[in-house]
Amino acid sequence: MAEQPTIVVRGEVQREVPPDQAEIGVTIRARDRDRESVLARLTERAAEVRAVVDDFSVERRETGHMRIYPELKRGGERVVAYTGSMFTTVVVTDFDRLGDLLMRLARLDLATVAGPWWQLRPGSPAEAEVRKEAVREALRRAAEYAEAVGARVDRLIEIADEATAPAFGMPGFAVAGGARSTEASIEVDPELQTVRASVIVRVAITEPTLPG
Repeated sequence: MAEQPTIVVRGEVQREVPPDQAEIGVTIRARDRDRESVLARLTERAAEVRAVVDDFSVERRETGHMRIYPELKRGGERVVAYTGSMFTTVVVTDFDRLGDLLMRLARLDLATVAGPWWQLRPGSPAEAEVRKEAVREALRRAAEYAEAVGARVDRLIEIADEATAPAFGMPGFAVAGGARSTEASIEVDPELQTVRASVIVRVAITEPTLPG
């Protein structure tokens, strides 16, 4: 019995979808000749960051690395000062007040604010929908190829996922804090996220009826 003919096709889909989250990075710093003073100032400034963030609806706030190191006199081991820093990540889903949050954080003394990084939530329904579209696209192409040789798709043999890749946005805001003006404001526009999916589909087709 002759082997049933098959067709192997790739289905590729790319869509632009709204982001689910915006991530902000906040770095606070302190410097003094006394180590304990640096620690005290970092503690105080970290509390200021928390107070600002607590005024907003955020999904997640995480304290990252803290660093304190001595500055040495050139060519020796004598400590001339201590420098400290602490990093905090804030994840926001309410974009309506995101601009206010950015500006309030940026006004804090010796605070550097970076972001937002726009992104999809892990396991976003948008990714699943794009994968389904890629499968439908592959099956549509397979049906076209089958029709071109006088056949039709008989059954599905295999689906292989190649890639589903969300393209994360780049940060659109970065500023060092310290300014106390209450007039500043900023509007942010969420950056659409590109989601791509590619699948390989193998189908069996009925016996072709070639012209002639």
